[in-house]
Amino acid sequence: MRILAFICCLLPLSLSAQEKKGERTCRVLFLGAAASDPETLFLHDGTAATEVELPRMNLSKVYEVPSGAITLRMLTAAPAKDQPVPAGAPSATVAETVGDFYLVLSPDPTNKTVPVRMQIIDATAERFKAGQMQWFNLTPNDVAGTVGKQKLVLKARSKVITDAPASAVEPYHVSLNFRIPGKEANYPLCETQWNHDPAARTLLFVINEGGSRTPRVLGFPDHRTTSGKNP
Repeated sequence: MRILAFICCLLPLSLSAQEKKGERTCRVLFLGAAASDPETLFLHDGTAATEVELPRMNLSKVYEVPSGAITLRMLTAAPAKDQPVPAGAPSATVAETVGDFYLVLSPDPTNKTVPVRMQIIDATAERFKAGQMQWFNLTPNDVAGTVGKQKLVLKARSKVITDAPASAVEPYHVSLNFRIPGKEANYPLCETQWNHDPAARTLLFVINEGGSRTPRVLGFPDHRTTSGKNP
């Protein structure tokens, strides 16, 4: 699944200012990982390496990273003192203007150094607010329907931020359909109830899974406070 190739096309980095200089944070997600993929790796920020968890079904804990323009790399082990980072290690650039962010990984068996791809999703509070939902459609199918009190139209391989689907801590109805390229019919994607948390921002990915025509929706709430820390 070439998940990050799609995300990369959808995500020009925001030019929002950092919340507070020197207090940049990130949370990590390993999207589409198999049981054989690593559960931890080392995140190198150009100066130091930190061992980070690679959760599949939730966001990691909050990690602090340096401010300014940096290049992140994933490694299988922290490099020895005064030794260079291994050639071919996967990397992602974080612009100086990006504040808090999500680091999304996906499998990359073609990389023999560390078999992952990396992508940055800007989580600066001014552009992705508490209660909002950020959707990424990583499939060739158009998706549409209702999410709580609003409509969702999500074109193939596109992204959109939607406002809070409800006004309080409460359940809300979700009804989504998808359309296969070249066909006129709409097919059901999901019909369910989700619970709204006004304090959380939520990342949602529409993905294809092998052996199934129907896409899958994966949601990851972020309950960080405005300072970027866990509550």
